[in-house]
Amino acid sequence: MAHKDHRVTLRPLTAGDEHEFLALVAASAELHRPWMSLPDTPPKFRAYVTRYEGPDEESHLVCRRDTGAIAGLININSIIRGRFQSASLGYAAFASSAGRGYMSEGLDLVVRHAFEQLRLHRLEAQIQSENHASIRLVRRAGFRNEGCSPDLLFIDGAWRDHERWAITNAMAGIVPAEPHPTLPER
Repeated sequence: MAHKDHRVTLRPLTAGDEHEFLALVAASAELHRPWMSLPDTPPKFRAYVTRYEGPDEESHLVCRRDTGAIAGLININSIIRGRFQSASLGYAAFASSAGRGYMSEGLDLVVRHAFEQLRLHRLEAQIQSENHASIRLVRRAGFRNEGCSPDLLFIDGAWRDHERWAITNAMAGIVPAEPHPTLPER
Protein backbone atom coordinates (compact mmCIF):
# COMPACT_ATOMS: atom_id res chain seq x y z
CA MET A 1 0.00 0.00 0.00
CA ALA A 2 1.49 3.33 -1.06
CA HIS A 3 0.48 6.91 -1.68
CA LYS A 4 2.11 8.91 -4.46
CA ASP A 5 3.09 11.75 -2.11
CA HIS A 6 4.75 9.48 0.45
CA ARG A 7 8.35 8.30 0.61
CA VAL A 8 7.16 5.08 2.23
CA THR A 9 4.90 2.18 1.48
CA LEU A 10 3.28 -0.41 3.73
CA ARG A 11 3.52 -4.14 3.41
CA PRO A 12 2.61 -7.01 5.73
CA LEU A 13 5.24 -8.50 8.02
CA THR A 14 6.13 -12.01 6.80
CA ALA A 15 8.39 -14.87 7.85
CA GLY A 16 10.80 -13.78 5.10
CA ASP A 17 11.54 -10.58 7.01
CA GLU A 18 13.19 -12.43 9.89
CA HIS A 19 16.86 -11.61 9.18
CA GLU A 20 16.36 -7.89 8.43
CA PHE A 21 13.83 -7.45 11.24
CA LEU A 22 16.01 -9.06 13.92
CA ALA A 23 19.04 -7.03 12.81
CA LEU A 24 16.98 -3.82 13.03
CA VAL A 25 15.65 -4.75 16.47
CA ALA A 26 19.19 -5.39 17.74
CA ALA A 27 20.44 -2.07 16.32
CA SER A 28 17.46 -0.22 17.83
CA ALA A 29 17.48 -1.64 21.37
CA GLU A 30 18.46 1.66 22.98
CA LEU A 31 15.86 3.59 20.99
CA HIS A 32 13.05 1.25 22.06
CA ARG A 33 13.97 0.85 25.73
CA PRO A 34 12.03 1.37 28.00
CA TRP A 35 9.01 2.06 25.76
CA MET A 36 8.60 -1.33 24.16
CA SER A 37 10.22 -4.64 23.35
CA LEU A 38 10.10 -6.39 20.01
CA PRO A 39 10.96 -10.02 19.24
CA ASP A 40 14.74 -10.41 19.30
CA THR A 41 15.25 -14.13 18.57
CA PRO A 42 14.14 -16.34 15.67
CA PRO A 43 11.57 -18.25 17.79
CA LYS A 44 10.10 -15.01 19.18
CA PHE A 45 9.98 -13.54 15.68
CA ARG A 46 8.14 -16.57 14.28
CA ALA A 47 5.58 -16.38 17.11
CA TYR A 48 5.16 -12.65 16.40
CA VAL A 49 4.47 -13.30 12.71
CA THR A 50 1.95 -16.02 13.63
CA ARG A 51 0.13 -13.60 15.95
CA TYR A 52 -0.52 -11.25 13.03
CA GLU A 53 -1.91 -13.93 10.73
CA GLY A 54 -5.30 -13.84 12.49
CA PRO A 55 -8.29 -11.65 11.57
CA ASP A 56 -8.06 -9.40 14.65
CA GLU A 57 -4.47 -8.18 14.23
CA GLU A 58 -2.39 -6.70 11.41
CA SER A 59 1.32 -5.89 11.29
CA HIS A 60 2.47 -3.41 8.66
CA LEU A 61 6.09 -2.72 7.85
CA VAL A 62 6.83 0.89 6.93
CA CYS A 63 9.30 0.58 4.04
CA ARG A 64 11.22 3.24 2.16
CA ARG A 65 10.01 3.45 -1.42
CA ASP A 66 13.48 4.25 -2.79
CA THR A 67 15.33 1.28 -1.26
CA GLY A 68 12.65 -1.06 0.13
CA ALA A 69 14.42 -0.95 3.51
CA ILE A 70 12.27 -1.36 6.60
CA ALA A 71 12.02 1.97 8.45
CA GLY A 72 9.57 0.85 11.14
CA LEU A 73 6.41 -1.05 11.84
CA ILE A 74 2.85 -0.20 12.81
CA ASN A 75 0.55 -2.83 14.23
CA ILE A 76 -3.23 -2.69 14.32
CA ASN A 77 -3.99 -4.69 17.46
CA SER A 78 -7.14 -6.02 19.09
CA ILE A 79 -9.61 -5.18 16.32
CA ILE A 80 -13.04 -5.24 17.91
CA ARG A 81 -16.13 -5.20 15.71
CA GLY A 82 -19.83 -4.82 16.54
CA ARG A 83 -20.75 -1.55 18.22
CA PHE A 84 -17.11 -0.67 18.97
CA GLN A 85 -15.41 -0.88 15.51
CA SER A 86 -12.10 0.03 17.13
CA ALA A 87 -8.48 -1.07 17.37
CA SER A 88 -5.31 -0.20 19.22
CA LEU A 89 -2.08 0.82 17.50
CA GLY A 90 1.45 -0.18 18.40
CA TYR A 91 4.45 1.10 16.48
CA ALA A 92 8.20 1.50 16.43
CA ALA A 93 10.72 3.28 14.25
CA PHE A 94 14.06 1.60 13.69
CA ALA A 95 17.20 3.52 14.62
CA SER A 96 18.60 3.61 11.08
CA SER A 97 15.56 5.61 9.89
CA ALA A 98 14.36 7.41 13.04
CA GLY A 99 13.68 11.12 12.93
CA ARG A 100 13.22 11.38 9.15
CA GLY A 101 9.42 11.52 9.00
CA TYR A 102 8.95 7.99 7.66
CA MET A 103 6.78 6.96 10.59
CA SER A 104 4.53 10.02 10.16
CA GLU A 105 3.95 9.01 6.55
CA GLY A 106 3.48 5.37 7.54
CA LEU A 107 0.98 6.29 10.25
CA ASP A 108 -0.99 8.33 7.71
CA LEU A 109 -1.17 5.25 5.46
CA VAL A 110 -2.21 2.96 8.34
CA VAL A 111 -4.93 5.38 9.47
CA ARG A 112 -6.27 5.52 5.89
CA HIS A 113 -6.17 1.72 5.61
CA ALA A 114 -7.92 1.26 8.97
CA PHE A 115 -10.72 3.68 8.10
CA GLU A 116 -11.12 2.96 4.37
CA GLN A 117 -10.42 -0.79 4.00
CA LEU A 118 -11.09 -2.11 7.51
CA ARG A 119 -13.94 0.39 7.99
CA LEU A 120 -13.04 0.98 11.62
CA HIS A 121 -14.53 3.92 13.49
CA ARG A 122 -11.72 4.56 15.98
CA LEU A 123 -8.01 3.98 16.55
CA GLU A 124 -6.26 4.33 19.89
CA ALA A 125 -2.61 4.62 20.92
CA GLN A 126 -1.48 4.18 24.52
CA ILE A 127 1.73 6.11 25.21
CA GLN A 128 3.87 6.61 28.30
CA SER A 129 3.90 10.34 29.05
CA GLU A 130 7.71 10.52 28.91
CA ASN A 131 7.76 9.15 25.33
CA HIS A 132 7.75 12.59 23.72
CA ALA A 133 8.60 11.35 20.20
CA SER A 134 5.59 9.04 20.19
CA ILE A 135 3.28 11.77 21.46
CA ARG A 136 4.53 14.13 18.73
CA LEU A 137 3.86 11.42 16.13
CA VAL A 138 0.21 10.90 17.07
CA ARG A 139 -0.41 14.60 17.65
CA ARG A 140 0.84 15.34 14.08
CA ALA A 141 -1.55 12.67 12.80
CA GLY A 142 -4.55 14.37 14.43
CA PHE A 143 -5.05 12.13 17.46
CA ARG A 144 -6.52 13.75 20.57
CA ASN A 145 -5.43 13.15 24.15
CA GLU A 146 -8.25 11.47 26.09
CA GLY A 147 -6.57 11.18 29.47
CA CYS A 148 -4.28 8.93 31.45
CA SER A 149 -4.80 5.35 32.63
CA PRO A 150 -2.71 4.28 35.63
CA ASP A 151 -0.97 0.90 35.42
CA LEU A 152 -2.40 0.25 31.94
CA LEU A 153 0.25 -1.89 30.21
CA PHE A 154 3.04 -4.18 31.39
CA ILE A 155 6.17 -2.69 29.82
CA ASP A 156 9.85 -3.23 30.71
CA GLY A 157 9.02 -5.35 33.75
CA ALA A 158 6.34 -3.17 35.39
CA TRP A 159 2.79 -1.90 34.99
CA ARG A 160 3.10 1.57 33.45
CA ASP A 161 0.79 4.58 33.29
CA HIS A 162 -0.16 5.52 29.73
CA GLU A 163 -1.78 8.49 28.08
CA ARG A 164 -4.63 7.46 25.79
CA TRP A 165 -4.65 9.11 22.36
CA ALA A 166 -7.38 8.43 19.79
CA ILE A 167 -8.67 9.42 16.38
CA THR A 168 -12.02 8.62 14.77
CA ASN A 169 -12.76 8.28 11.08
CA ALA A 170 -14.77 11.53 11.23
CA MET A 171 -11.81 13.38 12.80
CA ALA A 172 -9.61 12.10 9.96
CA GLY A 173 -12.22 12.96 7.32
CA ILE A 174 -12.33 9.33 6.15
CA VAL A 175 -15.87 8.05 6.79
CA PRO A 176 -16.58 4.97 4.66
CA ALA A 177 -19.65 5.04 2.40
CA GLU A 178 -20.83 1.77 3.94
CA PRO A 179 -20.16 0.76 7.55
CA HIS A 180 -18.59 -2.59 8.35
CA PRO A 181 -21.25 -5.35 8.13
CA THR A 182 -20.84 -6.19 11.84
CA LEU A 183 -22.05 -2.72 12.89
CA PRO A 184 -25.67 -3.03 14.14
CA GLU A 185 -28.28 -0.86 12.45
CA ARG A 186 -29.22 0.72 15.79
